[in-house]
Amino acid sequence: MKINPLGLVLLLLPVLACGPVAHAQQANPPAAHFSVKLLTPEAALTAAQAALNHCRKAGYQVAVAVADRSGLTQVLLRDRFAGAHTVEVAQKKAWTAASFRISTTELAKETQAGKPMSGIRGGSQVMAIGGGLVIEAGGSTFGAIGVSGAPGGDADDACAMAGIKAIADSLEF
Repeated sequence: MKINPLGLVLLLLPVLACGPVAHAQQANPPAAHFSVKLLTPEAALTAAQAALNHCRKAGYQVAVAVADRSGLTQVLLRDRFAGAHTVEVAQKKAWTAASFRISTTELAKETQAGKPMSGIRGGSQVMAIGGGLVIEAGGSTFGAIGVSGAPGGDADDACAMAGIKAIADSLEF
């Protein structure tokens, strides 16, 4: 039997046309990794020092913790006369803000008694009071900062915000 080369090409043309497309789809499997933005230790230290200095100027002795995006403490500073409890509380505020990706002031509102999320407060690390802020820029979460020792959550928040402002320019991209 004699095969017409032109007929063979016409017969195989649909197969050849689809072959590379199917192969290209298989060659690009879903990504097996992703990238995240992290604070450098220097940026975390700058934020902590700025928060501590802001509180000092206001007359408050505090502890400041800066955590990475997973909640692990990168920097912890405690002023000379800050209470012993402020170290643990600042770390828990930073952990909570990083873990839930929400300020601890907002978390406090959302987890009040009688609200559906109130059970979250029972977590051993959760600190649902003001003073913990998420550090984020350009759609990325870098970590969180927690301040403890100022008279009230609003004052702790103000000190934490001063820390974030001190590094904001280095986070923008």
